[in-house]
Amino acid sequence: MIKHKEGGDPAAVVYDAISAAKSRGTDIVIVDTAGRLHNKKNLMDELRKISRIVHEQAEGCSLEVLLALDATTGQNAVNQARQFNEVADLTGIILTKLDGTAKGGIVISITDELQVPVKIVTVGEKIGDIQDFSKKDFVEALFAD
Repeated sequence: MIKHKEGGDPAAVVYDAISAAKSRGTDIVIVDTAGRLHNKKNLMDELRKISRIVHEQAEGCSLEVLLALDATTGQNAVNQARQFNEVADLTGIILTKLDGTAKGGIVISITDELQVPVKIVTVGEKIGDIQDFSKKDFVEALFAD
C-alpha cells in the first residue's frame, strides 16, 4: 500500500505506487480514486492528471479503468459516465446496489453510447455480493415483476 499525507496530490500517490510496483516486480496496481464527482471541475482535473500519469508510467501494460455506478442514479449516470470516459478512457462499469428496488436499466444507454461493458455488479455489501456481470441474469431481473 502506498499513501501520502491527507490533502496531498493524488497523482503523486499514483506515480509513487507505479514506481514501487515496478521496483518490487509487482504485477498489479489498484488505484481507487474514491468518489470523484463529475460536476466538480477540480476533482475531474485531478482524475485527468491521474489518468495521464498512469498512461505515461504504465505504458505497454494492460490497463483496466472501471467506473462504479450506483444502480439508483438514473439519468444522471449517463452524464457521469460520459464525462468520466472523456477524462479516463473507461474500459468497463461496475454496477452497484442491485440488491434494492433499482434495476440499473440506465446502463443499457451508457453501454450503447460509450461502447464499454458492464463487468461487475454488487448485490449487497459483503465480499460475496460482488459478482461478474451476466447479461442474461440482468435482462431477466430487469423485466421481472
